[in-house]
Amino acid sequence: MDKQIRQWVRFEQAGTIGFGQLVGDLIEVHSGDMFAEPVATGSSVAIDAVRLLMPCQPSKVIALWNNFAALGEKLKLAVPAEPLYLLKAPNSFANPGDLIRKPRCEGKVVYEGELGIVIGRTASGVSEDEAMDHVFGYTCANDVTVADILNRDASFTQWVRAKGFDTFCPIGPAIATGLDATTLVVKTILNGAERQNYPISDMRFSVQQLVSLISADMTLYPGDVILCGTSIGVGAMKPDSDVAVQIDGIGTLRNRFG
Repeated sequence: MDKQIRQWVRFEQAGTIGFGQLVGDLIEVHSGDMFAEPVATGSSVAIDAVRLLMPCQPSKVIALWNNFAALGEKLKLAVPAEPLYLLKAPNSFANPGDLIRKPRCEGKVVYEGELGIVIGRTASGVSEDEAMDHVFGYTCANDVTVADILNRDASFTQWVRAKGFDTFCPIGPAIATGLDATTLVVKTILNGAERQNYPISDMRFSVQQLVSLISADMTLYPGDVILCGTSIGVGAMKPDSDVAVQIDGIGTLRNRFG
């Protein structure tokens, strides 16, 4: 992996969608494919002059459960023998700054600040040694959930419904390349108060293990995102709350819940 940290964003300006590298307050516009040798166009645009979009367009977002030791121990969960995961529905994907819409049903809506692994090369049955060759970079995500729905029916845990409402998966603001994931810390800030602050080094399954093991089950395509799971500090959001997921080196993903 390129050790120089770069931040890549997608944006919309005057009805046109583009992408580029974020340098300070400017986006250096590129052409081609973000994941396959993008070419600098020589033009730039101020970040304040555009609307940031999700930094990639996933065919699927995979979300981990019970992947952090601290939360697993708090909840008295058994250590999983393999990654436990679900899929977030495409209608749940949301941009930085988008409103997280309150569902039509009642129930406690919770934030889950998470690190997202962004796939850059198609991965199918890759080994742990090969896994990082298929990782483009990392992003921030909020795996929003209606907690009350999960165990409403004792016969079936409703992961997809609880986590699949419209706008329940904001991603962004950037994809950072060149980072060492084991050094990262995820912070979630609700209405200005820090609610989560946990290290990625506490993951039960490493980035390499997640990419390898999940790619043994299903092919991962460029732009797909693996959400690494969350840790202690998950809590409820009330309407009009401001929620931000912050990871140094990537940036701050901020959305309002309404």
